[in-house]
Parts: sequence; structure tokens; C-alpha cells
Amino acid sequence: MGSILAIDPGDVESAWVLYDADKALPSTWGKVPNDDLMFEVLDEQALTGVQLAVEMVASYGMPVGREVFDTCVWIGRFLERWGGGDARLVYRSDVKLHLTHSRRSKDANVRQALLDKFGPGKELAVGKKASPGPLYGLTGDCWSALGVAVTAAETEAE
Repeated sequence: MGSILAIDPGDVESAWVLYDADKALPSTWGKVPNDDLMFEVLDEQALTGVQLAVEMVASYGMPVGREVFDTCVWIGRFLERWGGGDARLVYRSDVKLHLTHSRRSKDANVRQALLDKFGPGKELAVGKKASPGPLYGLTGDCWSALGVAVTAAETEAE
């Protein structure tokens, strides 16, 4: 399957994970301003045969603010910059369902499912500085990007 560049988009900054689907391990990750993601990370990966997976915004019938619409604009810009290569939109509810078997899960449940998948548990998945695990140093929104990557790698596009 190769590698997947997964993005958890935001209105100003976005988290990303480069995931080796063959080894089922993340290799690098970060959270950067959207311009840096678009003109550095995307450009670096676009020509390497990597698949792009971007978390897509979904409507749940609740009012949303400007930040959500700005995030939607960035999703489109990322896809356009990718240049029509192998790209996939992944919804958060699909990530929750795939990793926790419930669409009602919270971010903490998704993070725990990822820890169990790469661990089991935090001790093995993350580890410590002296003996780091495969997720050592993963923080914040990068967990969401990892959830997108794993879901994209383990499920078929619809």
C-alpha cells in the first residue's frame, strides 16, 4: 500500500502524520502553519507516490463558526495543491467507528484505541526517552492525524 500523508486540518495550523502502511507505523509527524504544510510538507511528499488522506468536516446540524468554514477552505487548498494525485477524504465519525467501534466516542477514546493498537498501552506505544515506543513524541492534534492515517490504511475508500 505504501505511505499515507494524513492531515487533521485546522483554520490556521494543521497536524500531519506520515504513515508507512506496509509497516503499520508512523514515521514522522508535526503541527505547522497551513502555508508551511501546503508549500513544504505537501510539496515534498506529492511526487513520492504517497497517498493523501485528509480529515473532512461533516455537518451535524449544529451552528458553526468562521473557523469551520476557514478549515473547509484549507481542505480544498490542500487537495488542489496535491494536484489530483491519490487523495482521500476521511470523516471523523469513520475514524471513531473504525478504531473504537462507536461513532459516539470522544477524542480520548480514539487516543486510547491508538495506544492499544501500537502498545498495548501507553508504556509500550509511547515509552520513555530512554526506550521510546513508536509513538514517542506524538502530541495534540497529531493523534487525530494518526487516527485518519490508520483508518485510511485499514479501510477501503467509498
